[in-house]
Amino acid sequence: MRRWGSKPVAAGGAFWGEEEGAVGGVRGGRSGREERRGHGYVSSTAAPVRSAAAAAGMGDSGGSVVSVDVERISFGGKEHHIQTNHGPVSVAIYGDHDKPALITYPDIALNHMSCFQGLLFCPEAASLLLHNFCIYHISPPGHELGAAPILPSTPVASVDDLADQVADVLDFFGLDSVMCLGVTAGAYILTLFATKYRERVLGLILVSPLCKAPSWSEWFYNKVMSNLLYYYGMCNVVKDILLQRYFGKGVRGCSTEPESDIVQACRSFLDQRQGMNVWRFIQTINERKDLTENLKQLQCRTLIFVGENSQFHAEAVHMTAKLDRRYSALVEVQACGSVVTEEQPHAMLIPMEYFLMGYGLYRPSQINCSPRSPLNPFCISPELLSPESMGLKLKPIKTRANLKA
Repeated sequence: MRRWGSKPVAAGGAFWGEEEGAVGGVRGGRSGREERRGHGYVSSTAAPVRSAAAAAGMGDSGGSVVSVDVERISFGGKEHHIQTNHGPVSVAIYGDHDKPALITYPDIALNHMSCFQGLLFCPEAASLLLHNFCIYHISPPGHELGAAPILPSTPVASVDDLADQVADVLDFFGLDSVMCLGVTAGAYILTLFATKYRERVLGLILVSPLCKAPSWSEWFYNKVMSNLLYYYGMCNVVKDILLQRYFGKGVRGCSTEPESDIVQACRSFLDQRQGMNVWRFIQTINERKDLTENLKQLQCRTLIFVGENSQFHAEAVHMTAKLDRRYSALVEVQACGSVVTEEQPHAMLIPMEYFLMGYGLYRPSQINCSPRSPLNPFCISPELLSPESMGLKLKPIKTRANLKA
């Protein structure tokens, strides 16, 4: 595990030596798109965005599927509402469909706008991800922007249902193997998906992940939130519990300091959530099973981020210990809560760059001049490229000292 102590951007990094070469198939993540599009139905809707710079995606349809292009503010695109074998799901698509697929899944009560927008607003991270991937943001049922309440008669989905739903989404869009990025509860769903569909996952990037059954304290807090949501909806007490789950004390504010802008924005997003839809996802996650015994079966590389002050720090450490150390690394981000993608997205950049180098993926060379992110592997000490450089033995990246030069 690697820690950096700088306050503005606290990050750590580890990355893999390439004695095995780049993983094959990463550039060929799509197969039979037109033949497999008819798996369900899809509709497209425009959605409100948090600011004028908000990112958006693009998608297409074929066969009997009806889809309408909706141009958004930044990248242009639309949000698909797909009927799968395990219920309806919303998927927002960003980027070029011909690129490899990156699947994202957010935490409880969040969606792509409130869980991954901070990461994609970071220009360097956005260039890294959008240069290499088409991003498919999957929302938990009823968590998408403008979602209507789910009918009370609809059964509550299990974690296996949601993992199978991810597979249905891949089938619908004709995706073969994908990279996955999940946060906390979303990280659990994607890890479960990776254990059930091992051949369809190229790699996992997990942020403050869950992998065990709920602890007594987590189970209790989830039950408190469930009861409050059931009787009072998205009230202030529920929002405060969720914000404690997401963020560290430094940004949540206190009696003498106001909440940071990011927390205020998240609180505003929570106001838009349908309380009973959130209640359903909490019920699902509170009944999850322990994945510990299945972690050794994973056939992909795994990069785990966890905030130093995350409620799930111990779980991330436990998960890392159970994974194959040759193909996994843990990055602890100092002075940060669970949702690193929003609280300190810059901390994820360098570790992700090194992780993706193992797949032959890089950021555009014209942006290599960033002093915060040394992209050129030739300016990094060669010993850092070896597997022995991971974990506690990881050496400092010497180019970081140049920031003070």
